[in-house]
Amino acid sequence: MKKFTLTVIFLTAALALNAQEADAIVRSSRDRIKADTVSTRSRMVIYAKDGSTSERLVDQYSKDGPNGSRAVIVFQQPASVAGTRFLTMQNSGGDDRWIFLPSLGKVRRVASSEGSGSFMGTDFSYDDVSSASRGVDLDTHTVLREEKLNDAACYVIQSVPKNSSYQYSKMIQWIQKDTLITAKIELYDKKNALVKTAEMSGIKDIQGRLTATVTKMTTHTSGTYTVITNEITKYDDPIPEGVFTVEYLETGRSR
Repeated sequence: MKKFTLTVIFLTAALALNAQEADAIVRSSRDRIKADTVSTRSRMVIYAKDGSTSERLVDQYSKDGPNGSRAVIVFQQPASVAGTRFLTMQNSGGDDRWIFLPSLGKVRRVASSEGSGSFMGTDFSYDDVSSASRGVDLDTHTVLREEKLNDAACYVIQSVPKNSSYQYSKMIQWIQKDTLITAKIELYDKKNALVKTAEMSGIKDIQGRLTATVTKMTTHTSGTYTVITNEITKYDDPIPEGVFTVEYLETGRSR
């Protein structure tokens, strides 16, 4: 009985250390780029199952706030989506999100129950768009193993949401050991089936910060994928506080 008890104690301790290590790695990966603001212009290409494509030009502005990060996405082209603006604000319980659609002429709050919905017809859901700012404490992290991905040694970490209402049952990510860049994420549905894979590439040194400039999201159930390529990335450019407001979504102007 004593041996069994000691075994249980050692196993529990090992699991606790694993969780602490995994939590620290994920946190370090999320926080690795130190910048007050991030501004990007990206080209988004949506690939349909039949091979046809559609393109969109998108600007994004991100800035830390009192409760976490905030981000605004503005669609510039084509005309069919130009003027669409999306705001996400991190808080302790998740994210608050709003979207302005020119065709409706008003701002609509995006409910948490809509998190799995497609974001503007892409392979990214609303939850996916907000995932970069997702709080580390919202998931339970475990180091599964270490292995190479594209010749880079990686930690392979499983993240299981603590809230069962989240659209994914688990996320498995490959984080490079030397750079802490997240190179790949597998996303699993409630039946533990792999539904999406996000792949980050095009690593460049931008203002002294290693930055992934290409993100590809593949939806395995539909055979479609979306590629976002950052054509311009700027760190620490001033962004007015008024950009991160519902008023800005409505007018496209900040006070």
